[in-house]
Amino acid sequence: MRTDIFARLDREPEPPKIEIPRMSRTRLALFGGTSAFYAAIVVAVLASTWLVALDWKVMLFRPFEQWPQPHAFLDYFVVLGQRGPTAVMVAAWLGWRSWRQHTLRPLLALGAALLLLNVTVGAVKIGLGRLGPHYATEIGSAELFAGGDIFPSGHTANAVVTWGILAYLATTPRARRYLSALSAVVSLGVGLTTVYIGTHWLSDVLLGWAAGLLILLGLPWCEPVIARAEVWLLGLRDRWRARRAPEPPLPVAAGAPRPDPVPQRELVSQVESGAAAQEHAPRHAGARSGGASRTATHTPVAAPVRPHPGRSERSPVSPTGSRRPPHSRPLPGA
Repeated sequence: MRTDIFARLDREPEPPKIEIPRMSRTRLALFGGTSAFYAAIVVAVLASTWLVALDWKVMLFRPFEQWPQPHAFLDYFVVLGQRGPTAVMVAAWLGWRSWRQHTLRPLLALGAALLLLNVTVGAVKIGLGRLGPHYATEIGSAELFAGGDIFPSGHTANAVVTWGILAYLATTPRARRYLSALSAVVSLGVGLTTVYIGTHWLSDVLLGWAAGLLILLGLPWCEPVIARAEVWLLGLRDRWRARRAPEPPLPVAAGAPRPDPVPQRELVSQVESGAAAQEHAPRHAGARSGGASRTATHTPVAAPVRPHPGRSERSPVSPTGSRRPPHSRPLPGA
């Protein structure tokens, strides 16, 4: 029994039509406002403004030393922002959704969001090269272009995208509200936890929230590409299954001879074994009474199986006369 996801999708009934989010005016306004906030954070850090000074105040305050009690719990909680574990958990849930809804769109939307996250956040991280609080060298400095990779916060942006995609793919308004609240709590908690344990500046977390939200807000622009990718993958699945399917037997016309049931390899082996037996068979000589003739005994060769001819293909037989050949043995006393 096949257990691949495509086979399970084929066995599921067609779901009701799923409403795909579109780029509305409200979404465009939120995208523009988030983009302005993103640019303002970058400019504030590049210019070493009050935001950089606030970063240093929070870091020197050392929250994990002021409140050490939740430190052990938050070390585990921050895993909800790591890309590997969260991607596996959310992909498992969306795989089940794909099975139930008879579509690959949930998994493809997750893949597109994570791809955009890696490209955009990774490019800014490498381009700005900011060092983290544990590796800072000069108090009051923005620590930019020093070979770091913590601006924006990858944990925070990943938490926004990975858990926010669940609300983005929700099929009912109630589920969308609950999942939006859940993703907001997890994203805020992961971002503040990185500041608490001292792995990120506060400005890193602010930019991470903005980066993840921009990806979720702009995801409807990727829906046409997701739809084409789904059609291509399902078509590839159908072609692969067609190549693996056994070929149907060719029809045989009425009255035509049926194909030889014995494979050709068996016929060849029978002929070769018969020829070898004939070549190595012992020959016996014997003298008949009054004659000088010798008779050699030969091992019979198995003739290849021939198809049984139809009635219309048989040669006519005369009703009179004998069909046996004339007697060739000499009469006694001859």
